[in-house]
Amino acid sequence: MSSRAKRQLPNTVALYDTTLRDGAQRKGISFSLADKLKIAGLLDEFGVSYIEGGWPGSNPKDREFFERVAGLGLKNARVVAFGSTRKAGGDCAADANLKALIEAGTPTVALVGKASALHVDQVLRTSRQENLDMIYQSIRYMKDHGLETIFDAEHFFDGYAGDREFAMACLQAADDAGADWLVLCDTNGGTMPGNIARVVAEVESRFARGSIGVHCHNDSELAVANSIAAVEAGARQVQGTINGYGERCG
Repeated sequence: MSSRAKRQLPNTVALYDTTLRDGAQRKGISFSLADKLKIAGLLDEFGVSYIEGGWPGSNPKDREFFERVAGLGLKNARVVAFGSTRKAGGDCAADANLKALIEAGTPTVALVGKASALHVDQVLRTSRQENLDMIYQSIRYMKDHGLETIFDAEHFFDGYAGDREFAMACLQAADDAGADWLVLCDTNGGTMPGNIARVVAEVESRFARGSIGVHCHNDSELAVANSIAAVEAGARQVQGTINGYGERCG
């Protein structure tokens, strides 16, 4: 029997739908508020675990969506508000993005933060320690407000390839802060299934928490294959969109 056949697959995997946020980044798509509310209702009927409704700190339409979605009476899904960690050099209590997440009134929030040393150095242009502090403090702030908190480790697989220790340190900061989920993002969509499986297995082995997720883009036509490989390696949450909608190739 092959090693693959011996793997024990989970009884359940949390399906996290981001059609209303990442899917809306597809060229030619612009959901109206009515569209977003109708899609949310259909996703709930379908039985997904989480519905990421949008980024309340970025536009009025998403803020209104979160005001209105509570009235739908969803039965299966938890609605998620998406945002980023605090700004470099800033303070959580004064951060407009974090304030908008709390005001969205959802039971769950997703915070995206850099997990690539290259992006910290060249995009954020801040110190690596400051990035770790941004992750820890932002997640802790959400937890102190009683919210289930998902950490989306942006560019994790590329970051792992470039500086493994720093990428893992980003996850450690999130874990130390009490993040409920650690989601590993193949943001550029260039990681192969074998590498996805190897890295997910290492992360699950290190943190032994049973709450690792993946967010795979389709630039190499491997988003589905990579998601399956991740589940076989221990991931328990898969993020995706209806029809493969999303940024660039989906």
